[in-house]
Amino acid sequence: MRVIRVETSAATILLTEAPEPKVRDRQTGEIAKDAVSGEALMTIGAVYIEDGDSSLIKVTVPESGITEGLTLGAPVSLPGLVARPWESVFNGQQRHGIAFRAAAVTPAAFPASAEASA
Repeated sequence: MRVIRVETSAATILLTEAPEPKVRDRQTGEIAKDAVSGEALMTIGAVYIEDGDSSLIKVTVPESGITEGLTLGAPVSLPGLVARPWESVFNGQQRHGIAFRAAAVTPAAFPASAEASA
């Protein structure tokens, strides 16, 4: 499946949900692992704001990419952010969406234009 790089330089991204382990199997509680490195995966919630539009997204990040100093509601940077379209059939119903993944999540600063107008 195609991986699409997400350009974030003009966006403001705010952390809305603290990092949590990504669960692979809800019945067993098995934590998802990276297919290549075997490293545990985490998810974060964020609001992506660009050109007056906003979207809530869930982003998967390797455990080593979670940095110190993350604060809910504060701006973050998501280096290497990519989007991957997916679809599946579950119980006879077709589902689809976009999965987001980043190399890390790090604290960031509000854009200068946003600070000036506040």
